[in-house]
Amino acid sequence: MNQTLAGKVALITGASKGIGRAIATLFAQQGAQVAFTYLSSVEKGQALETELATHGGKVKGYRSDASDYAQAEQLVDDVVKEFGKLDILVNNAGITQDGLLMRMSEEQWDNVLTVNLKSVFNLTKAATKPMMRAKVGSIINMTSVVGLKGNAGQANYAASKAG
Repeated sequence: MNQTLAGKVALITGASKGIGRAIATLFAQQGAQVAFTYLSSVEKGQALETELATHGGKVKGYRSDASDYAQAEQLVDDVVKEFGKLDILVNNAGITQDGLLMRMSEEQWDNVLTVNLKSVFNLTKAATKPMMRAKVGSIINMTSVVGLKGNAGQANYAASKAG
């Protein structure tokens, strides 16, 4: 595989499974040094770190809650200290808590918007500091077709992905 991302440092949130895992794997295969986050899937995060290391680049997983601004700032600081810079941020962390709106609790609504939308603000704000100092950086925000055309029982998820 080509090394399109050789020399780049990427931070991918929510990478222990699904789309995030696929992105982290592809970035590592293409030569990026990969920092990634997980929260509840500790074993999957540790397994991914081991797997990505087989591609030869530097890899580190961080247990971090992207919806907490202080943790987001600390995460970016830790990544820059460990890797020396931050070139790419992929805001991928997300959750669903499906239910019909008339039965959805305020807590369910808030949880999804906090993780799926506030985390994007938190990480983007934290990452722009080192990126602006370096005068380089790319930020990729993952969304969903559900943000354009919602599904039944996913009002909170659709709102968070339409952002």
